[in-house]
Amino acid sequence: MTFKTTILTLFPDAFPGVLGASIIGRGLETGAWSLETVHLRQFGEGKHKNVDDTPAGGGAGMVMRPDVIGAAIDSVPLQGRPLLYMSPRGKTLTQARVRELSAGPGVVMLCGRFEGLDERVIEARGMEEVSIGDYVLAGGEVAAQVLLEACVRLLPGVAGNAESLTHESFETGLLEHPQYTRPRTWEGHDIPDVLLSGDHKKIEEWRRSQAEALTKARRPDLYAAFQNTVATRARPES
Repeated sequence: MTFKTTILTLFPDAFPGVLGASIIGRGLETGAWSLETVHLRQFGEGKHKNVDDTPAGGGAGMVMRPDVIGAAIDSVPLQGRPLLYMSPRGKTLTQARVRELSAGPGVVMLCGRFEGLDERVIEARGMEEVSIGDYVLAGGEVAAQVLLEACVRLLPGVAGNAESLTHESFETGLLEHPQYTRPRTWEGHDIPDVLLSGDHKKIEEWRRSQAEALTKARRPDLYAAFQNTVATRARPES
């Protein structure tokens, strides 16, 4: 089944962008996923095809009109796909949500611009607001590409070695352990001896301890959640 994606945007030429490179681009060529863009301007109002207007109640900037965006959304058959709005006020994208999305038929995404989108169309069309982090971009196109790359690389056959996906950051609740490769010594720094020992049990134990230490130091929030999960699993059933 092809993972079908539709992007509603004022800048269709921004796609596929980086999504056309490397394994993600090859996946597009082989049909693992498809990409369709819808130009919002074609639904604009008046001679200049306006898609925005001044904010109700005053204030700086412009707001995307609900009639224009509503018409653009209605032109796209959802076919069971979630309707996502890339927005800094949305729920933060996680690897767990990425896995859920990649297991589905695809996504329809609206890339916002200006001061955002009229709240009425968000509510009326049941849009799911998604954020890629606690910062603000000029528009939603880059955010949409981030979400798509995260999803597409999980599709069967795209990454090549599916086993490599199971040891990455966030997949186990921890950040990934440090990685090394040849040469054995570089600028006076050696590969840790345990990784060259051939003892797979010790290697796994080292990687696990390193992952836990990194997560505790850099993402205490993740580490706390990981500890809670471990404690819950260890708790005997009543």
